[in-house]
Amino acid sequence: MLLFQLVFLSGEATRAVGFPDRPHIILVMADDQGWAQTGYYDHPVLKTPNLDRMASGGIRFDRFYAGAPVCSPTRASVLTGRANDRTGVESHGYALRRQEITLATILGNAGYATGHFGKWHLNGIRGPGVPILKDDSHGPGPFGFNHWVSVTNFFDMNPILSRNGAFESMIGDSSEITVHEAIQFIDANYRTQPTFSVIWFGSPHDPAKASEDDRRDFSHLDEKSQHHYGELVAMDRSIGKLFSELSRRNLDRETLVWFCSDNGGLPKIKPSSVGELRGNKGTIFEGGIRVPGIIHWPDVTGGSRVTSYPASVLDILPTILEITGMKHPTPQIPVDGISLLPVLQNKLTQRHQPIPFRHLQRAAWIDNDYKILTQNLGEGQFELYNLKDDPAEKHNLARTEPQRLKKMVEAFKVWNGSVERSIQGHDYHEGKLLPGDPEPRFWTEMDSYRPYFEEWKNRWEYASRLTPKPARKNSPAAKSTSNKP
Repeated sequence: MLLFQLVFLSGEATRAVGFPDRPHIILVMADDQGWAQTGYYDHPVLKTPNLDRMASGGIRFDRFYAGAPVCSPTRASVLTGRANDRTGVESHGYALRRQEITLATILGNAGYATGHFGKWHLNGIRGPGVPILKDDSHGPGPFGFNHWVSVTNFFDMNPILSRNGAFESMIGDSSEITVHEAIQFIDANYRTQPTFSVIWFGSPHDPAKASEDDRRDFSHLDEKSQHHYGELVAMDRSIGKLFSELSRRNLDRETLVWFCSDNGGLPKIKPSSVGELRGNKGTIFEGGIRVPGIIHWPDVTGGSRVTSYPASVLDILPTILEITGMKHPTPQIPVDGISLLPVLQNKLTQRHQPIPFRHLQRAAWIDNDYKILTQNLGEGQFELYNLKDDPAEKHNLARTEPQRLKKMVEAFKVWNGSVERSIQGHDYHEGKLLPGDPEPRFWTEMDSYRPYFEEWKNRWEYASRLTPKPARKNSPAAKSTSNKP
């Protein structure tokens, strides 16, 4: 018997009994916030009073996982419920395939107003975030968002954002601007229709730039860490603003707010961004994939609860579809997440489907307390860890528990085979990949952004990309220059 069975979203869906009819939904995601960087985990220098309050009024997941150890793949998994490689988003800066059907599209077709605010990074564009072009074939609009104020990648203080394609220079902290725009969107729609808002912050992605006030409490740290933690202070404050504005409109108890980070914490930040976990962003150890996770929905979940149930961003789409009773338009498509409805109802403590990871040549497979991982799929060398007893992944059990390892590897290989078929396009209605999805490229290489180079070259976040670097002494370029008359 196969140890893993793909979940397919049934075309016949029924709204969850006892849940609000079409609740407002807000997905909030930090950019590079590590698992340990919250006040509720007693961080030694960082205070997050608003995240703490969110957790105290909802369900705190102590084992919540990103979709991958870097950002774009996780964002693809949030919107599709599918492992990143199935969607074409192999790593950061890859474009989401136009053949993918997103949660925004499904909810929008069912009457939700849909809005995206902040970092996008699913249109195949790399480099510091720039405003998204109106005719971008892989921007938020084509993937189901009827309103968006967005940027290609990470963004910081005083950003330039794109409002449905119109560029706007804004003043202030990027997190607070993003929440303000989301509230404006909710305000314009909540009286007449349910709203689906995706708030993807650019903080605390490196390079960080925080205000003096926000980094004052970290003056004893190195400058990079000061700005990093200062950005988290501003982000936490913006989350407090989000909840206060929802409360003013009497929406705070009936709105599902789901918070997480897109991958593990950054290295070289002091104090550690991942606590005692092993690894950081870019690795498949726990420090690279385990992130903060909170679901706040008081009228449904009741009071505060902390769970060690392993959950993932892959679970967001199937959970919301079950809650709202929405039908997936292609029920045959394999989905890698599961609905967390039984967890919200406090009816489930063991996960019946493992959490998969596949990023470049690295892979991992989490089955409740146990995890296997490999640094090279081609070589097939897997390690085995008991995350309950050994969350720091110090003790490889591959030799002492060979039968468990074998069983988990076999299950992973079944799943991996299905991903290989997805990569060939077999999941889609067409049965193949259609042309038109761009390869990763930097915006500095795109003619469509070239008219803005002169205007942007003095902006702090773009200067290093737009200012020619002097040739190094003895380099071919330097020699060429020195020989000119």
